[in-house]
Amino acid sequence: MKGIQYITDDNGEKSAVVIDIKTYGEQLEDFLDGLEAQQRLSEPQEEYRVVMERIIASKK
Repeated sequence: MKGIQYITDDNGEKSAVVIDIKTYGEQLEDFLDGLEAQQRLSEPQEEYRVVMERIIASKK
């Protein structure tokens, strides 16, 4: 695949990948954003209204 290179270990197993950012930069960014969103699913969540009330109160 053009713009994709696989790094293999001593056994010939793929262990890493090098992605050409000029070719796949936007898709790579989308992929990484998806991974980050997935990791954040376990973080505590707050309602938008509660956060905004706290921000507004802190500015008084």
